[in-house]
Amino acid sequence: MKKQHIISRVLPGSIAEELEIEAGDILLSIDNTEIEDIFDYQFLVQDTYIEVLIQKPDGEQWLLEVDKDFDEDLGIEFENGLMDEYRHCHNKCIFCFIDQMPKGMRETLYFKDDDSRLSFLQGNYVTLTNMSDHDIERIIRYHLSPINISFQTMNPELRCKMLNNRFAGEALRKVDTLYEAGITMNGQIVLCKGVNDGEELEFSIRELTKYLPNLESVSVVPVGLSKYREGLYPLETFTKEDACKVIDMIEGWQKKLYAEHGTHFIHASDEWYILAEREMPEEERYDGYLQLENGVGMTRLLMEEFKDGMNKLAEEQKLPDENFVEEISMATGLLAYPYIQRMANTMEESFPELKIHVYPIVNEFFGEYITVSGLLTGQDIEKQLKGKALGTRLLLPQNVLRSGEEVFLDDFTRSDLEKSLQVPVNIVKSSGYDFINAVLGKE
Repeated sequence: MKKQHIISRVLPGSIAEELEIEAGDILLSIDNTEIEDIFDYQFLVQDTYIEVLIQKPDGEQWLLEVDKDFDEDLGIEFENGLMDEYRHCHNKCIFCFIDQMPKGMRETLYFKDDDSRLSFLQGNYVTLTNMSDHDIERIIRYHLSPINISFQTMNPELRCKMLNNRFAGEALRKVDTLYEAGITMNGQIVLCKGVNDGEELEFSIRELTKYLPNLESVSVVPVGLSKYREGLYPLETFTKEDACKVIDMIEGWQKKLYAEHGTHFIHASDEWYILAEREMPEEERYDGYLQLENGVGMTRLLMEEFKDGMNKLAEEQKLPDENFVEEISMATGLLAYPYIQRMANTMEESFPELKIHVYPIVNEFFGEYITVSGLLTGQDIEKQLKGKALGTRLLLPQNVLRSGEEVFLDDFTRSDLEKSLQVPVNIVKSSGYDFINAVLGKE
């Protein structure tokens, strides 16, 4: 039986509208080829002549002949953007954060994906263990790049242990296939103390350099440990001394690889530098910020944008503005706090009548070792800001809310927080420019 893809929307003025395709219709095939997912659709729809089989709600089928420009889309959208079910992860990784979640949260927070298609569409990292030969063939046929891979280690036996999957070591062979086909890749290593660090990390970096230049970058991030680890693999938190060792190893490799290949390749996430109490690397060391989503270079980029934004204000002769008088507040995770405070101090110096209260929020919900703002909950923010000086408005980073929604991880809403704290809550986007605009009350 052919897959049925329900059309949710037909774009105005599109080919589909002209052909009287409507929302609720079902796309059965293109050129008599079953469509597995969005990649098949995008590939098949490229040709200048295609035959599209549509089924109407009453069961009637229309075979439509379409003459169009090459790569011109039909103008239809589907109920499921992937046009297929999301693939569940079957590993039981010793570091998996989803296994460290408390019970009773919304169901979607417990879904583990390991879908190579989401790697291309959304930048998700995949372990390769859930990919079949057919999946690899499709990546190569459609030249889907980049593919983001969670390596963890290049030691096959250790990888099986870390992922609790006896095929995890063997799955690394798929990297060879992707490399030989010219597929661009990025990598990630979640570092676990006493497991894949030290000599194991050194070995993994050495092995991964063999995939240059197709493997463009690899990030090393510390494992996140919540307080909900009963019955899970015993993992320890990293110390300042540990962080210094990790940075020293990575920076040693960066110097070597930059001299040989013109790229720094291996990167330590921002957490390591903050834990080690060292300044972030200069902007040039991030190779164009290839690993931002893994927290590599986010702090440096934020500071550079803020510096540039403040310079532009000065050039426009908008500093100082004696008429700008306001008292506001900000809340952030412990990780970003020192840098947010630094930027707030700079703005107070530039605007003498501006007062900014910056509050670091301890993550009591997941545990104090979770320091990123993206895992803060509404109830922790509410509890720790009660009775504090908040001024005329409270600023929160955008990543504390679900994407496109007004809800925190614990289902606390922004309006709940506003009612409880009796202050308007403004959401600040992620750039340094947005920070300045938010403080000054600009869009």
